[in-house]
Amino acid sequence: MARLKSAVVFLLQSIVVGLAIAFIVVLFRPDLMPGVAIDDKPASFADAVDLSSASVANIYTKRLVQDTGAGESQAKFRVETSFASAVIIDSAGYLVTNYHVVATAAEIRVQLSDGRITDPVTVGVDAETDLALLKVELGDLPAIRIGRSDNLRIGDVVLAIGNPYGLTTSVTQGIVSATGRGLLNLVTFENFIQTDAAINAGNSGGALINSLGELVGINTAVLAQEPGTEGIGFAIPVDLVRGVIDQIKRNGRVVRGYMGLLPNDLTNSERLAMGIESGNGILLTDVYDNGPAAAADLRIGDVILELNGEPVYSQRQALLISASTSPGDTVDVVGLRDGERFTTTVTATERPDDPR
Repeated sequence: MARLKSAVVFLLQSIVVGLAIAFIVVLFRPDLMPGVAIDDKPASFADAVDLSSASVANIYTKRLVQDTGAGESQAKFRVETSFASAVIIDSAGYLVTNYHVVATAAEIRVQLSDGRITDPVTVGVDAETDLALLKVELGDLPAIRIGRSDNLRIGDVVLAIGNPYGLTTSVTQGIVSATGRGLLNLVTFENFIQTDAAINAGNSGGALINSLGELVGINTAVLAQEPGTEGIGFAIPVDLVRGVIDQIKRNGRVVRGYMGLLPNDLTNSERLAMGIESGNGILLTDVYDNGPAAAADLRIGDVILELNGEPVYSQRQALLISASTSPGDTVDVVGLRDGERFTTTVTATERPDDPR
């Protein structure tokens, strides 16, 4: 009996001590309670910014601008200074920015995030995608992590990092509001990421990153705003940037394929009138003399249904497919002429400076 009494007393003492310890733990660490989640840190993209911000540089350009009020006999010029941004994509000192940032610049200066300033060399430019590649000699540099843009979804969080109005390393946040945006008449090959992250003067050439701190686009433009409206910005997708920059590194320029045709979009009613029920199809409004398309017997008025087995739905899509070819590549064409389907093969040549 005495042994039982001692066991009960020991058990009660253990329970009391355990409860006391649990009370103290819960008092100082309530987050350890089952079902209770207390996080004293607010939601933040600071880690993503930390990973990428050192890879975004500031660009300062000077250009000579003629005063519009001066006559031809009294031409006067002034120096105009502009702000922009660039992204370090290679630790060897390569930076990518927009073509329009450097196109008419008389002087270009690059300032890194650590404050170092230097004059870059322009390796090459591509006006048709609004991209330029610069090179600086400042040793090993912090290259940004390259992500992918082909898997971006509407609603993904993105951050724009740049040098708006000379305010270095500024960050704005938004979402992807559209992908594959074209018909803006900004450049020849348009395939923009649309975002509501604020892109202001000086953000051109800066980084559009995802929530992991990876580069997904190069900020390039914003729609003209009316007072009181929200801005809509556009970025060149990094998958396109990667191909352009690789070519500039190798060749000093971009070598593109050329098919020698001018397509136009069809409306759904026009497709139905032609007996096309699939929703694809573009109209050839011009076939350039002595070009690859003419050599393949394509004609004005033909409807292109497929290119290399891919259904074609828009002028923009056809131009991007054409631009993705290299001289000598063949493109299988499925078309419609006078209600009859036909096939032919176009052998791409090098895209001329004036593709007409």
